[in-house]
Amino acid sequence: MEHVAEHKAMFLLRGKGVSKGVVIGRAIIMDDADLEIPHYHISETEVEAECERLEHAIKCVYDELETLQRELPHDAPKELGPLLNVHSLLVSDPLLAHDCKVLIREHSYNAEWALSAQGQNLEQKFAAMEDVYLRERALDIRQVIELVINELLGGGNKPIEFAAKLSVASSTIVIARDITPADMVRMRTAQFAGFVTDVGGPTSHTAIVARSIGVPAVVGSVNARHMIHDHDLLIIDGETGGIVVNPSAEVLRFYQEKEQKLLADKSLLWNKRKLAPLSLDGEQVTVLGNIENPEEAEEVLKSGGQGIGLYRTEFLFMGNRDGLPTEDEQYDAYASVLKQMQGKPVTIRTLDIGSDKSLQGELSRAVNPALGLRAVRYCLAKPDMFMTQLKALLRAAVHGHLKILVPMVAHRHEIATVKKMLSEAANQLRQESKEFSEDYELGVMVEIPAMAVVIDMVLDDVDFVSIGTNDLIQYMLAIDRVDSDVADLFDPLHPAVLRIIAHVIKAGIKKKKPVSICGEMAGDSLYTRLLLGLGLREFSMTAKHIPEIKYIIRQSHVGLITSKVKKAIKKNPRIDLDGSGFIVEPSATQSS
Repeated sequence: MEHVAEHKAMFLLRGKGVSKGVVIGRAIIMDDADLEIPHYHISETEVEAECERLEHAIKCVYDELETLQRELPHDAPKELGPLLNVHSLLVSDPLLAHDCKVLIREHSYNAEWALSAQGQNLEQKFAAMEDVYLRERALDIRQVIELVINELLGGGNKPIEFAAKLSVASSTIVIARDITPADMVRMRTAQFAGFVTDVGGPTSHTAIVARSIGVPAVVGSVNARHMIHDHDLLIIDGETGGIVVNPSAEVLRFYQEKEQKLLADKSLLWNKRKLAPLSLDGEQVTVLGNIENPEEAEEVLKSGGQGIGLYRTEFLFMGNRDGLPTEDEQYDAYASVLKQMQGKPVTIRTLDIGSDKSLQGELSRAVNPALGLRAVRYCLAKPDMFMTQLKALLRAAVHGHLKILVPMVAHRHEIATVKKMLSEAANQLRQESKEFSEDYELGVMVEIPAMAVVIDMVLDDVDFVSIGTNDLIQYMLAIDRVDSDVADLFDPLHPAVLRIIAHVIKAGIKKKKPVSICGEMAGDSLYTRLLLGLGLREFSMTAKHIPEIKYIIRQSHVGLITSKVKKAIKKNPRIDLDGSGFIVEPSATQSS
């Protein structure tokens, strides 16, 4: 048992909880000094030598990232390979070197200054993006720029000399401004129980890896690194984002009990994960898994998933250093998942990428990328690329139950065009004498409010619907949920949100077309009973949430919940939920 530090005042910090769980441990500061970047002008005769120095540093960083990726141990988190590859692609992007050389030649900047200036320019462009995932890629830009600057300064892209400070105990909590994928690889031999970073968000690399290895993590804490010292006793709550520094004896006991309860609950849920998600009153519900690469399909099955509800194919495209993935490469990836599922449904989403950063690494001039050429619009604007993906999907369909999901559809003509291209893809495969199947289902994502409103008019054109609550809520409420100024207004319980979700589900039931939710609401236990009451019978989420959601379904009486939800939506200006997801009855004051 940890002992409370004497003569140290307890204080509380906050960030964003991105990986659930409570951990109590000692702090280890990963990087206790900010990178100091020299700024000076060079002479005209030094310009070309400075450009060569820049090129050499970029090549050194690229070579080490490639080596780290090539030598990844078999037990490394599966996300690390693709994440390292993203950094390799960014550092090798010709535009990075080109634009920095322009600054060197036109303004006589030293290489470090040029990199810093170009990094700030790129960060600003990414930070202005509406899409949450792409916005947080500004952190990748910063990490890559700092790797090259560190190389220029003579430090090399070597492990930060902190790994030796990590104790062999499993209760070490790493405190850092940020943690790069390369840092993660270098830390692989150390043991740690959690992370706290000053920057980052739900889709930052630290968050992704923390969820993958199952350790609590809090990101975006802003100043934790400057307020916490080595060996301070910490409590981090990966759900609430709370960080307790030097807790009192009473607070420590409270969290020790909470930690033990969470571990016991997790064990119970895991032991019952294979049980069918059948409600107390006999309602059959389907619980599926979301994946980003074929290797994750096995984890979905192990966790009790009944199939794949969302396979995000953009990571196959973004992680391909040789350009666009070929038809055969895509076929192998899709077929692998279908084979692993052995007849269980596999929903593969067509490429969902924005125009703000093209697949070749060329930044566009889009003013508002979230409302621009992205997802199905992007695919239809690049028919050759899209046709390759559709042909790979049809070839893979021979191996199982394939469901093709088209993202960000707003118009019926987009559905008609996709259908026409699928027909053409089949004709091409037939002419090429390649084995394929047209036994698949076609569905659309409901992310745009306009599609949600008219869903009853397009259901005859598709076989199923999947609601993407992340974007739907963001578009409906005009809220960027990672903008700290308005993030508190991002509200899944807003009556307009619940009514539009209910409308889509009701339309699907009437037309006998399955409706699922694959956004974060589906994997959040707070909303499980509410969604059941709205009529949802198909949930899709990351594998780690599957045991808990199945357990809640088995403990729910859908009939009683449905009656209560209908009444609440009709009469109450807002639905509030308690910690178990039950509707809180409004007070007399609220009712009036």
